[in-house]
Amino acid sequence: MAQFPSQTNANGLWTVKKVKRFLQGANFPTFPGAPTIGTATAGNAQASVTFTAPAATGGASITSYTVTSSPGSLTGTGASSPVVVTGLSNGTAYTFTVRATTFTTGPASAASNSVTPSAVNKPTAVEYLVVAGGGGGGGDDGGGGGAGGFRTASSFAVASGSPITVTVGGGGAGASAGTATAGTVSVFSSITSNAGGPGFKTSPGGGTYGSGGGGGYSGGTGENGTAGQGNKGGDSSTIAGGGGGGASAVGTNAVSSNNPGNGGDGTAAFNGTTYAGGGGGGGRGSSGGTGGSGGGGRGTYTSRYCTAGTANTGGGGGGGGDTSGVPNRSGAAGGSGIVIIRYADTFDDAASTTGSPTFTNTGGYKIYAWTGSGSITF
Repeated sequence: MAQFPSQTNANGLWTVKKVKRFLQGANFPTFPGAPTIGTATAGNAQASVTFTAPAATGGASITSYTVTSSPGSLTGTGASSPVVVTGLSNGTAYTFTVRATTFTTGPASAASNSVTPSAVNKPTAVEYLVVAGGGGGGGDDGGGGGAGGFRTASSFAVASGSPITVTVGGGGAGASAGTATAGTVSVFSSITSNAGGPGFKTSPGGGTYGSGGGGGYSGGTGENGTAGQGNKGGDSSTIAGGGGGGASAVGTNAVSSNNPGNGGDGTAAFNGTTYAGGGGGGGRGSSGGTGGSGGGGRGTYTSRYCTAGTANTGGGGGGGGDTSGVPNRSGAAGGSGIVIIRYADTFDDAASTTGSPTFTNTGGYKIYAWTGSGSITF
């Protein structure tokens, strides 16, 4: 291998020809090439910069890489990609270049993308809405389905760095004859909203529900709801179903075959939408029980089918009628639930989510809404 000029091998002064010959030698070390710039990612008063080593190293090993900011000429050094540059000013936009060093330092790469460091500002508390799936409507003059449990509160503490579980409950199935199926629970972290109770053919069989389903067919008693989540379903003393309970009101009682019970009304949430209305009772007269506000389904009557609870409201399904003179005997399904959280838009976005929540940034809040199960990590 050719050697650098020295007193022992240069025989005194080197001529231009000798220097040129040594520089053209295949093994003579030269400058390393410029690295290929990758991506800059901002942090709190710092940035991480990725890059690819140069194809040409000049015949010598690369010992380090130096990343330099613009503006400010602040530097970070490392043996490989990525290299972190610290001491940056939050709120200032920066680009970066990188140079490789062997026995000497090579040329700079192209400039990176522009990034702006900022202080980490993760939320420590959120406001939540957790609505469970509504119960299905009972069949054969059955009671309306109870609304899914409705829970909401502000200042709920959250921690950063670990996923928080989100479960969205489904609506219960309506019954062709007899008692329907309850909805399923919705969950955010440690907050659980109970399922909406099923509408009944007669009296309830027991259970813990957000709002209770209505009783059915001559003497059926409505199921109780859970305090703070919903209300009791309506009773029946006639050939018709009581209304399912809603988040803000009990289901009304059935008083005649022509007057099934109405579903209890739901409650308006922080986003202005009303959720968790009870399903109307089914009958065989000229009118069916109306669904409560917040997605409750209508009960069957002479010329109208019962309707399902509205999806993602936790509304109870409408009760079915009798086979004589009505369109359908079967009750309708309850509506699925929903989970929504929000916090002030001065905080950072979530680090990650699963379950494809809808994200909006409006009215001073960052809002995540799930219609399917998933998670969120701050």
